[in-house]
Amino acid sequence: MHLPNYIDARRRENKSYRRVDFQFDNRVKDKYKGKTFFLKTYGCQMNEHDSENIVALLCNLGFSQIEDYEDADLVLLNTCSIRENAHNKAFGFLGRLKHLKNKRKDLLVGLCGCMAQEASVVDEILKNYKWVDFVFGTHNLYQLPNIIDRAIEENKQQIEVFSQEGDLVEGLPVVRSNGYKAYVNIIYGCNKFCTYCIVPYTRGRERSRKKEDILKEIDQLIQEGYKEVTLLGQNVNAYGKDLYDNYSLANLLEDIAKKDIPRIRFMTSHPWDFTDSMIEVIGKYENIMPSVHLPVQSGSSRILKLMGRRYSREEYMKLFYKIKKTVPNVAISTDIIVGFPGEKEEDFLQTLSLVEECKYDNAFTFIFSKREGTPACKLKDDVSLEEKEMRLQRLNKVVNKYFLENNKKLEGTVVPVLVEGPSEKKNNMFFGYTDTNKLINFVSNKQLNAGDIVNVKVLSAKTWSLDGETVE
Repeated sequence: MHLPNYIDARRRENKSYRRVDFQFDNRVKDKYKGKTFFLKTYGCQMNEHDSENIVALLCNLGFSQIEDYEDADLVLLNTCSIRENAHNKAFGFLGRLKHLKNKRKDLLVGLCGCMAQEASVVDEILKNYKWVDFVFGTHNLYQLPNIIDRAIEENKQQIEVFSQEGDLVEGLPVVRSNGYKAYVNIIYGCNKFCTYCIVPYTRGRERSRKKEDILKEIDQLIQEGYKEVTLLGQNVNAYGKDLYDNYSLANLLEDIAKKDIPRIRFMTSHPWDFTDSMIEVIGKYENIMPSVHLPVQSGSSRILKLMGRRYSREEYMKLFYKIKKTVPNVAISTDIIVGFPGEKEEDFLQTLSLVEECKYDNAFTFIFSKREGTPACKLKDDVSLEEKEMRLQRLNKVVNKYFLENNKKLEGTVVPVLVEGPSEKKNNMFFGYTDTNKLINFVSNKQLNAGDIVNVKVLSAKTWSLDGETVE
């Protein structure tokens, strides 16, 4: 049994990590053929991509995936710990599974992902969820086949959560959920330790994949006909800093852009590591999508300092305008937290004024969520929940205004769209995403397939989507 430990998880030792190739244990290959599994995924794109690996590992064990958890032999929750809401949803689902397990003693239940890396979560499972069969963390996903095998063979709860990252494992099998858009991990972990964020504890220190492994994966995706790749990392802009002296995300983006892949995206960025060379490369290549996610979190320099964000409002705005100036027709989105401990009305007004100036194309807005083990959890929180909710409403009113205003600017223009699929309502209606990552519903007199890239004229704009028609 291995239990998570925040003290160990915080360590950022200058130690090298090994790159190792994954080898599936053939002793358990197809051992559970005929069994079924249900997988529930919470959280970010990294979790979604982890689930693609989990599906492949379970299929190698012989399991087949089904859509109804009540009929499954194995139910696995891949969890998120970034906010309390996702945390509560996962425990709520476990509550439903307890009733199901009372009826079906042979049901296997597991929990993995970021919540598994939290000491308080594992303590809760050990105390009140003894019926959960196994728990494993983000650092040892590759051990899933053997963890499940032990849980079944020994009929004993398995808790295997490593606090330190260990090896960087290459070659994990993957069953991609999409046949034309693919996630590609390029860096794991984060070293920033923003005071509100649990990610550096649950995902570990920054560890970059070798460029050769990434480019090889991109080449394989191109051969398989993929049209879009999204480069993933908790702090994707830090790519290469731990591995190379003179090779960064800018270099990697350029190397990928020179390949025959129509669309390249990346996320999530930290403004601290967003370099001028990155901006130049994004502006230079048409197949790097003009869509940048640039989390600001607050418009107040005082609050940014309390958050440990390592930049001021003025530094953020300087970066914002560099991107706007260099990348043609760029759409910039952001993350914003309201109600951070100590946030006064004047701090919140500074956030509103920043949004008024930036006029974001999209924004993900949240009320501050305490995460046990983070420094912000210990700060005095003197903002009432009622006031936080009112600030969120005020903020959303402003950001929504600019969503619509930016979308309206596209009316009458022709935009490239990656087709996602047909509409369920009309035979000649399809939907997809523009190069600036805006959802568009459009009419086409030709039959289109998911993965096609077509030109669409924008006829009308709404706050959250566009309407249009294909053009020759």
